[in-house]
Amino acid sequence: MKYNSVSPASGIAMNYRTLRNMLFCFPTETSHHLSLQAISLAHQLKLTPLIAREVPSAPVNVMGLDFPNPVGLAAGLDKDAKAIDGLGSLGFGFLEVGTVTPRPQPGNPRPRLFRIPSRRAIINRMGFNNEGVDAMCKRIRRAGYTGILGINIGKNAVTPVENALDDYELCLRKVYKLASYIVVNISSPNTPGLRNLQHEAELAALLEGLKKCHATLVDKHEKYVPLVVKIAPDMEDSEARQVAAQLMQFEIDGVIVSNTTVSRDNIAGEVHSSETGGLSGEPVRDQSNHILSLVADEVKGKMAIIGVGGIMSGADAAEKIRLGADLVQLYTGFIYEGPDLIFDSVQAITASQRAPGSE
Repeated sequence: MKYNSVSPASGIAMNYRTLRNMLFCFPTETSHHLSLQAISLAHQLKLTPLIAREVPSAPVNVMGLDFPNPVGLAAGLDKDAKAIDGLGSLGFGFLEVGTVTPRPQPGNPRPRLFRIPSRRAIINRMGFNNEGVDAMCKRIRRAGYTGILGINIGKNAVTPVENALDDYELCLRKVYKLASYIVVNISSPNTPGLRNLQHEAELAALLEGLKKCHATLVDKHEKYVPLVVKIAPDMEDSEARQVAAQLMQFEIDGVIVSNTTVSRDNIAGEVHSSETGGLSGEPVRDQSNHILSLVADEVKGKMAIIGVGGIMSGADAAEKIRLGADLVQLYTGFIYEGPDLIFDSVQAITASQRAPGSE
């Protein structure tokens, strides 16, 4: 497979490691914002090739959408769609922004974001901090990004869980024309009561309402935008299968497996391990992969699956595909390993699909 690289891979990796080490000297949330600004600036100055190799084409059609490659950016990194032009220049096959809520909200008190470098992990309890759906939509309209864009929607913290459908419907209507696909986030551990929406009765009521709203939008705009649901890894096997079955029943187009975990079993004794919030990165990989395999077995290829959680290498990305994912997303691995992880993941997935015995 041919690709064009403006500098040796080792030099690019060194450039990113140097930048990362500098950013890690700042408080975690400060470095997060500086990183997005740096990516945007690099794109504007046409310096992206200094930190990212050109990713080879590996097209795949999922949910009726043509992805240039199966490796995307997970929601949470660019909540307000402030850096989609820069992020889009790094080689991702698609971007997902949000989680966005109807009204602006500050999120949880700081500090709320913690690195665990020894385990290549992050704990966050951000709490859907964002500038609101109207601000996001305005920013997306101004952006030059033309690739596949997922928009991840949620409810405001002050909205009672029993009224969550109102918030989701409002966001659904606002973002519909701008999104390539829309994700309903019911699995963040940082909004009180949100994960209750994964329970059987609550999930059925939510999905029924969303599908009715979605149908009216399809007719109104004469455009079908796939609807996806993001689920948690902290479920019993029977619960994961029940959720997957319900998503199939309501003809949801896809499922993202998975969000962050509240478990601390894999980081016991590490600094920050007692902090509340969702754990992401290497320690969540096995747990996320287990739920992914259960969901894949339940849906049997009849619903798209996006695998996310613990991808720190190309081999990790290829493993998600082997377990049944159609696409994968990066977040914490991207922070620790940089844009090379996009390239490595595409290469590993392509190689695994070409290997003898692969489907």
